[in-house]
Amino acid sequence: MGSGPGPGTARPMVVRVPVDPVEAVVEADAADAAKQLAKVAVRGPLFGVAAQDDRGGPAWSVVSAVTLGCPQQARDSLNSLLWYRAKDDARDRAERRELLAAVARLESECVDDLTVGCTRYRVVRAEEYAATGPAGIEEPRPTDPEPAVPDWTHSSRHPEIDDGLVLHPDAPVTPMQAAERLALRGLSYAGARYPAAVLADSRRALQTHPDVLLLPAAFTVMERTGTGWKPVSGPHVSAHAARRSLDFTLTWAWPRMYGLIPIESDPTADARTLTAAGGSGSEAEQLAEYAAAADRLRAGRVNRLEVDDTLYLIARTRRLVRWGPDGPEGPRPSDVNGHEPGRIHLGLDEDGNVLPERDEGERAGAGEETD
Repeated sequence: MGSGPGPGTARPMVVRVPVDPVEAVVEADAADAAKQLAKVAVRGPLFGVAAQDDRGGPAWSVVSAVTLGCPQQARDSLNSLLWYRAKDDARDRAERRELLAAVARLESECVDDLTVGCTRYRVVRAEEYAATGPAGIEEPRPTDPEPAVPDWTHSSRHPEIDDGLVLHPDAPVTPMQAAERLALRGLSYAGARYPAAVLADSRRALQTHPDVLLLPAAFTVMERTGTGWKPVSGPHVSAHAARRSLDFTLTWAWPRMYGLIPIESDPTADARTLTAAGGSGSEAEQLAEYAAAADRLRAGRVNRLEVDDTLYLIARTRRLVRWGPDGPEGPRPSDVNGHEPGRIHLGLDEDGNVLPERDEGERAGAGEETD
């Protein structure tokens, strides 16, 4: 399924002038940011899963968000996706058998490209980076989407990152999008801190996948350290979603992590409710500090928050996917896996019924006796 020029040859880009007033303001905002932010800070790779059907064409749809820390996590997400399709969506036994055969491969092999039925799945590699300037890492832009009425409810369902995202290398782009893509085509690792294999793979990717596609901006909570900034959350779909995750961390997660609220407590108990109820002692004081910090976070579109002498930042992060003749780049040989392939779910029979572990063990034992 070739999708464009050969190796080392970049695709032409179709550039369109924004005519919608809102899009024109976004474009102007991007131009202003480009003047102020001259450098790029690369964090490293993220991984997800994309799918392409058999109708042809170069487009791939993201089916597992490109936010995972290693290739095996993406393979595991594909494993789960196919397992649930076998359980709930298979039209007949033949389709279920094909899905389960793919699941079996993912349980035992590092598979990065897999065709099941009429759909081709690929583990996709993206490079995460942020623009930087004299003021540091870029924060959310004025034109980045924000809710009219912020919802701070931790249990609310909100759009997930990369939902419905289609990667299409020939889709028209605005002038600022084209400029950023052109500027980043030559992005590769450099410096003594990278192993030789990582540097070699990075240089090779410039030839095998000469184009880049830019994924929508994401937003990450960063913590100031003695040497720079480190992420304390994964990418979020909006700046408000990142703020809400920091609010949850302050009021619910940290109090339990640091023993201020017992793990077995009522799930609705948090720093706010316990502070409102009153209390005394060092633990109550710490809870009150967390609650006060979270209140400052809720005061407006706050992108910088100091808590216990540590500064937290809502950073605007970006991801790029390199693109070649056969579509998006997959994992590189030097990418590190956090764990080996393994079993994630229980077995299914041909009718989609979940097999208890006891039944599976008995089946395996019976098979051994038969042999």
